[in-house]
Amino acid sequence: MTNGLLVFQSDFGNSDGAVSAMHGVANSVKLGIPIFEITHQIPQYNIREASYRLLQTIGYWPSGTVFVSIVDPGVGSNRRSIVAKTINNHYIITPDNGTLTHIKEFVEITEVRIIDETINRLPKSGESHTFHGRDIFAYTGARLASRIIEFEAIGPAVHPSTLIELPLKSASLINEVITGIIDIIDKPFGNLWTNISRVQFREIAKNFGDPFEVSITRDGRIIYKSILKYGRSFADSHIGEPLLYVNSLDNMGIAINQGSFADAYRVRTGTSWEVVIREVPEVDKNLT
Repeated sequence: MTNGLLVFQSDFGNSDGAVSAMHGVANSVKLGIPIFEITHQIPQYNIREASYRLLQTIGYWPSGTVFVSIVDPGVGSNRRSIVAKTINNHYIITPDNGTLTHIKEFVEITEVRIIDETINRLPKSGESHTFHGRDIFAYTGARLASRIIEFEAIGPAVHPSTLIELPLKSASLINEVITGIIDIIDKPFGNLWTNISRVQFREIAKNFGDPFEVSITRDGRIIYKSILKYGRSFADSHIGEPLLYVNSLDNMGIAINQGSFADAYRVRTGTSWEVVIREVPEVDKNLT
């Protein structure tokens, strides 16, 4: 059962009227509907980041919240418009293009329905095929959140296994060496958020202040390699000093205190960006 809350996410930015138009459509469905934003600053067409931002956010919202996520480079094509229901009773309205990858992997999707656009589409918008965020997703999201329609009235059910998924990699720990990837950049600070969990890291890390060799490669080419200290927080390092830390999602982050690691070393995200963390040998620790 939905709770009346509607949360938007997109790659539209805020420089034109696209976001405002979606708010307008939602209010035309139910005046005063509570609308919130995750972000509208997803890099254009970056489906992977949209997927990650949903994972980063969704667990902190009450059961029954309806999310509308629109990063849709295939708008107007034959890609499906869907609504997914999670095990925690959150609803996500989105194109079926990989946006649900992280939620499916790390939360669990229990039900999926294809949006029947003959009944769940903004009236008189049928000739427009380039702004489904306004005409289909925001409209359907408002109707679902305000309980004008129930989830079962969205359209035909399909199995969650049919969802489009992006490739993911799991972090590994082999012979005291942890290998992972850079999942996302913590904007606007430029910190690197990896897929290496705190639990994995604690298999080789015992104390705050311990040094670790950290290397970052892209497609096998070394971009960065240095010895970093494991800090409880940024206060454990000097301004301008890099460090390892546990981020707000309980994964390992790499940062420069009051600086942008991503900008300093031109680091980006995805499965081709690999992070390797290993203990510094005892003989070398006195040099750090």
